[in-house]
Amino acid sequence: MTRLLVTGGAGFIGSNFVHHVVAHTDAHVTVLDKLTYAGNRASLAGLPADRVELVEGDIMDAALVDSLFAETDAVVHYAAESHNDNSLHDPRPFLDTNIIGTYTLLEAARRHERRFHHISTDEVYGDLELDDPQRFTEQTPYNPSSPYSSTKAGSDLLVRAWVRSFGVQATISNCSNNYGPYQHVEKFIPRQITNVLRGIRPKLYGAGHNVRDWIHADDHSSAVLTILDKGVIGETYLIGADGEKDNRSVIELILTQMGQPADAYDHVTDRAGHDLRYAIDSTRLRTELGWQPRYSDFESGLASTIDWYRDNEDWWAPSKDATESFYASKGQ
Repeated sequence: MTRLLVTGGAGFIGSNFVHHVVAHTDAHVTVLDKLTYAGNRASLAGLPADRVELVEGDIMDAALVDSLFAETDAVVHYAAESHNDNSLHDPRPFLDTNIIGTYTLLEAARRHERRFHHISTDEVYGDLELDDPQRFTEQTPYNPSSPYSSTKAGSDLLVRAWVRSFGVQATISNCSNNYGPYQHVEKFIPRQITNVLRGIRPKLYGAGHNVRDWIHADDHSSAVLTILDKGVIGETYLIGADGEKDNRSVIELILTQMGQPADAYDHVTDRAGHDLRYAIDSTRLRTELGWQPRYSDFESGLASTIDWYRDNEDWWAPSKDATESFYASKGQ
């Protein structure tokens, strides 16, 4: 596959994937991105112009999508509305992008008979109890709890239906929480890092007992490339790096690594319907496709992420003030 189309490739995990593809393959990449607040041209800066092309557009634009599918070998679909807080404030964009947008892409994949990989989230499975030893597997029933996760669950089911009903050559991956470079400052880890850099006390929802299974974005990228190359059509693969941490531990580790007292943060009112725990069992991906994460040590991955935000204030500063103003209006 020498020509890749990456939807949402100017967003956080999408841009990391584009960087990974350029570094590890010879493929030409076309990025289709609407360049909303979460998409950033600067996330693709420095990549070779003869190998990466950015097309500004909407995945719901059927004519544009069709023209791009005609010129590609395979499609990796990252584009999504993905912030839980935003989905609670206004669910409609999540229905448009995550459901109708995915449908538009699947119809193009059907017409052009293109290989299609759909990026999804572990949040479609709901959450686990804090003391539950189980982890999500490919057989875990869907139980989404927010407008965001429910629309991602719906998009997953669309992909499965198009595989079965129309023979679309698609695979799905559900990944745990990503961290790393190019992540918008509205998200948990970069928000806390940039708060410390700005001299603002970090904010923690509730008591901070909620657990997330963290994976570095570069490890997510290598897993997706592995699935694209070796994955069985119609199958789902869970991507995780055994990175379970509760939010309190993460915020205290950020403060410690940045030379601050571990307790130098404030508690704020918990998010409505805040899922308790996510945990991924990626055994299938590792045993059947031979994938392994590079960043098995969360502390070292976090340290490199802190360094990136410290060194790239020009990238995140333009959106920082507006983000904090939004959270301040909600007492968060």
